[in-house]
Amino acid sequence: MGNLLGSLSKTIHASLALAILLFAGLFIGNGGFDFDRLFWSWLFRFVHVIVAIMWIGLLWYFNFVQIPNMAKIPDEQKPAIGKVIAPAALFYFRWAALLTVVSGLILAAINGYLHDAMTLGISSGVGKSTAIGIGMWLGLYMAFNVWFVIWPNQKRALGIVESEPEVKAKSARTAMLFSRTNTLLSLPMLLSMVAAQNLY
Repeated sequence: MGNLLGSLSKTIHASLALAILLFAGLFIGNGGFDFDRLFWSWLFRFVHVIVAIMWIGLLWYFNFVQIPNMAKIPDEQKPAIGKVIAPAALFYFRWAALLTVVSGLILAAINGYLHDAMTLGISSGVGKSTAIGIGMWLGLYMAFNVWFVIWPNQKRALGIVESEPEVKAKSARTAMLFSRTNTLLSLPMLLSMVAAQNLY
């Protein structure tokens, strides 16, 4: 067991194998399944939830753990955060944001509510489409911030891209403010997504 859990790659592969076994037990052992719309809807919802957990989890890590504690870290230890931890976290952060949006849009298209959601339910009345649409628009805005504001500014702030000290400091502040903006929007976005399941 130590060998399995000592490697992240082995742990993830084992988790995937357990998920597949659980899927087989729940669906194949219960009358089977078809590769139909319901299957693809389920699969993309599963992917959407997984990558969304990684995205919002890392957003909250930055805002609840890393940013508030940076001032407490001795200067000689800060390069480890800036050169190793933050770039790795930002890699998963930005790609999880993109995959959350892509899988969500595919899920909405498969289930036939993409247009109604993107137009906030104007043609169908306030309800499920409005709620899921608000969540989708907030998610799109947050993903835009990740790729086109936070990431370019973090590259300067972390020294991945060379810049003057004053530009570095300004970029760090901009990245932090937009990360906080995404944190501010995260609960309304999640509420809209979850509430949509209980509306008509």
